[in-house]
Amino acid sequence: MKFVYIALLSFLLVACKTEKRERTLKDSVLLENFRYSNNKAPKISVHRGGNSIKNYPENCLETIQYVNDKMKAIYEIDVAKTKDGELVLMHDNAIDRTTTGTGLIKNKTYAELKAYNLVDDFGNETSFKIPLFSDVLEWSIANNVVLSVDIKRSVPQSEVIKAIKDVNAEDVCIIITYDLSQAKRAYALAPDMMLSVSGRNDVEVDALLESGIPTKNMIAFTGTRLSDKSLFKKLHNNDILCMLGTLGNLDKRAEARGDNLYNEWLSLGADMLATDRPFAVANQLK
Repeated sequence: MKFVYIALLSFLLVACKTEKRERTLKDSVLLENFRYSNNKAPKISVHRGGNSIKNYPENCLETIQYVNDKMKAIYEIDVAKTKDGELVLMHDNAIDRTTTGTGLIKNKTYAELKAYNLVDDFGNETSFKIPLFSDVLEWSIANNVVLSVDIKRSVPQSEVIKAIKDVNAEDVCIIITYDLSQAKRAYALAPDMMLSVSGRNDVEVDALLESGIPTKNMIAFTGTRLSDKSLFKKLHNNDILCMLGTLGNLDKRAEARGDNLYNEWLSLGADMLATDRPFAVANQLK
């Protein structure tokens, strides 16, 4: 009888581990919804969670909420790390430009950061604070809003992916990578998650297709310059969505020559526009 109990216990332990592993490896819904053949992705990616908006700073939860009330979009955010190991939203190494404080974020504890207010792109002080990444994840899960997560160089990719997985936010997060080695590391850590990968030309796209990363895990960022229509077609033929970065020069061109350019760029084959002018793009899409 003792051996029967031991055998039963061993079976249950193995079953529990298998069940846990199966839950962990369940694909993010984005892998199905953000494919060219089954495209349910918004056409707008809001750079830095929204910037150049009076009284609403970049990388600010209240800004994301404000923009999200007005359009369907995903939100690119930047994740940095404080002196005491907290993950927060911040683009720059220093807090000088976007807050009322000064100094490097790596030299500040989160408690110290809470003493400062965020400042918008026009220099206006707000009452908003630097948000914790965990709070933004919680809000995104509750509201089913997708985040495109840009991990700053000072932060280990593994820590951010763990933070996402700890709160089961895989269905609302895309991990941004800038080269093939980053993409491979991210896929090894999170084979169930969507990755933004660099596909700016045929060389990069061919390397991606030969990398061993399934195409279902990829959104291709085609850069901040217009690519030939053939590049978009090549990505689409491999069931990969294309994101064009209009932030910077292309946004300025549209502002100067007419916002109808956004529709022209979408007609070239871009599926999503990463922009600093989300309201202008949204108005064109209407």
